[in-house]
Amino acid sequence: MPTLTLKFKDNKLGEYPIEPGKSLTIGRKESNDISIENLAVSGHHAKVDAVGEEYLLTDLKSKNGSFVNKELVTTHWLRHGDKIIIGKHCLVFEYNEGEKRPPAAAAGTMDQTMVMDTDKYKDMLSKAAPAAKKAAVATGVLSYLAGGEGEIELTKKLTKIGKASSCDIVIGGLMMGKTAATISKRPNGYSLAFVEGMTKPKVNGETVKDAVMLKEFDNIEFGAVKMQFFIKS
Repeated sequence: MPTLTLKFKDNKLGEYPIEPGKSLTIGRKESNDISIENLAVSGHHAKVDAVGEEYLLTDLKSKNGSFVNKELVTTHWLRHGDKIIIGKHCLVFEYNEGEKRPPAAAAGTMDQTMVMDTDKYKDMLSKAAPAAKKAAVATGVLSYLAGGEGEIELTKKLTKIGKASSCDIVIGGLMMGKTAATISKRPNGYSLAFVEGMTKPKVNGETVKDAVMLKEFDNIEFGAVKMQFFIKS
């Protein structure tokens, strides 16, 4: 499993492995998995979620922001060697030698963000604005077929499903995992990944053992709860 190494200047302060299907919280309060005693760090500053074979950093609306390789981010899919800057501390994300890495993490430059000159950026932004207003934004939606009512829009980059009260979609059941599954919003669509628990999700009657890309009108089951996935513009 990959590791976050906490550093202050040249001093190594600790190593924190990220277990599959788990999360690590980062902040000034001692209740965090990684506690950083620095006034520049918010009480609950950021978190890292294991999503299938990938790892997602999310800033928790911190006062001073989270940076990856000196770039301010709100969410970021982590790659080997990424340096997360929180306050005056650095967290280095690294896979162990010989450890399997997902294609996105191993691809290097494929998922990097280009840093643009400010004037050029403003010029391009002003030209793109009229077209952006006309563009329709497609959002995934889960509509209850059984075990609930209404619709749930998948607006987050990562939606958690399970019996824990902290999940975005709470589904009870003795065999249901605290975080049974996640739905991650990707550039190419929505991915449903099994995380933990005896009750595994099913898509169109087929058990999801790892992860699957959702298609419009797929039927998703979590025990007695049934939902249908569709895209709304």
